[in-house]
Amino acid sequence: MKRALVITYYWPPAGGPGVQRWLKFVTYFKEFGIEPVVFIPDNPHYPLQDKSIVSEIPEGIEIIRFPIKEPYGFAKMFSNKKTNQVSSGIITNKNQSVLEKLLLWIRGNFFIPDARIGWVKPAVGFLKEYLAKNDMDIVISSGPPHSLHLIGMALKEELGIKWVADFRDPWTTIHYHQSLRLNKRAQKKHLKLESKVLNNSDLVVVTSARTKKEFQKTTSVPIEVISNGYDILEKIEPNLDAQFSIAHIGSLLTNRNPELLWEILSELKDENKVFSKNLLIKLVGAVSEDVLESLAVFGLTENYKTLGYVSHQEAIQIQHDAQVLLLVEMDSPETKSIIPGKLFEYVAANRPILAIGPDGSDVEGILKETNAGVYFTYTEKEKLKKQLQFYYEAYSKANLNINSHNTEQYSRRELTKSLSSLLLNIK
Repeated sequence: MKRALVITYYWPPAGGPGVQRWLKFVTYFKEFGIEPVVFIPDNPHYPLQDKSIVSEIPEGIEIIRFPIKEPYGFAKMFSNKKTNQVSSGIITNKNQSVLEKLLLWIRGNFFIPDARIGWVKPAVGFLKEYLAKNDMDIVISSGPPHSLHLIGMALKEELGIKWVADFRDPWTTIHYHQSLRLNKRAQKKHLKLESKVLNNSDLVVVTSARTKKEFQKTTSVPIEVISNGYDILEKIEPNLDAQFSIAHIGSLLTNRNPELLWEILSELKDENKVFSKNLLIKLVGAVSEDVLESLAVFGLTENYKTLGYVSHQEAIQIQHDAQVLLLVEMDSPETKSIIPGKLFEYVAANRPILAIGPDGSDVEGILKETNAGVYFTYTEKEKLKKQLQFYYEAYSKANLNINSHNTEQYSRRELTKSLSSLLLNIK
């Protein structure tokens, strides 16, 4: 059995999708010949917390905690809400105050690659002492925050240990990167660090085929795709919503405001008074004021309900109860490689998925492969409208269902099996 040191920032009670990937890999590792040791910050700044998932930490896993100092504590004195958004990667350039612009400029130009950079040097010193006393076969760093890759890289350089860099999201091509107001020096430093990480690791793991293709332009190091996935939980009994519910789980902010959809739903309301009474838009998670204003402009004020942040278990139940599941990504070339973790939980819920995003997105391929839903670009208004009419007619006949397939490959257990095979074969 190989011993693997997993360096991750997000860990229970952190909420949101970032925590799920390595929590579940660690859960199944021993089954496939990997004994994990998890290294996490002792006092992190988590913008979202979900204490319910603490119970999902597998028993008997060694967890090492080491203190971290983060600048967000100082920044919160100025703007708690905006600080939480920036720390979780939620950045919008619309209606920014002078203070918000200043905070972003400082974040982008002084904390490279991110605000956890101050943890790198002390964490490396601590882990060198730990590894001198404890045998370990491999180190795995997970980012973002991408500063954690610098910890893995330093351990490889100084100790000669094998190192895997896991990218849950891209680095310099992530959609919000340009919003950080980077100067030329900062831009060059990001690119240099990204290249150094990609070229010094023994294996790079990414979550999408498009990210793999992008990284292959920078490095000849082996790159493998291990997507996010869903966990097979205890049997969930669906209790389908009585109304024609369209549920979106996760943040729905200004840059992902699907005005095209709101316009279509408004037209359908005008064309069918029964549809108007049956329609329910369920928004779970953070929702921007711009989205709510758009809903009002299109006459949908009485048709939506915001539920705010809920526990992971509650989110799963909502997904199983919805008539239709909505997935929205901003219309930008940078988001073509983004495959939201919730997509796989949507697939597991076995409810029709309606996805809207940029042309050429990797999401579209997964939906076609699994027959779990349909994908539309922002220019396909008439096709999207016809699909919604089709869904509504099926709902009206109590026959709104899907027949998905090829979904087992995205279970967390199967994904862990694939990842473990890669780790066991690193020489």
